[in-house]
Amino acid sequence: MASITISLPDNRVAKLKKIAHNFGVTPEDLVGMGIEEFLNRPEESFQQAMNYVLLKNKELYERLSK
Repeated sequence: MASITISLPDNRVAKLKKIAHNFGVTPEDLVGMGIEEFLNRPEESFQQAMNYVLLKNKELYERLSK
């Protein structure tokens, strides 16, 4: 597993620690969860958009396929 080091202003670190404490996780785990969420979101957004377009144009696609 690779590691990444980032620099944050002190006020952001304090906020991160407070939120992590409220969730009962370490700040590192909280950041990891946020990154995981971010990395998975674009794929989910694309899938939702594709489903919307397919459903919206279903009748048109059915007529064109005949």
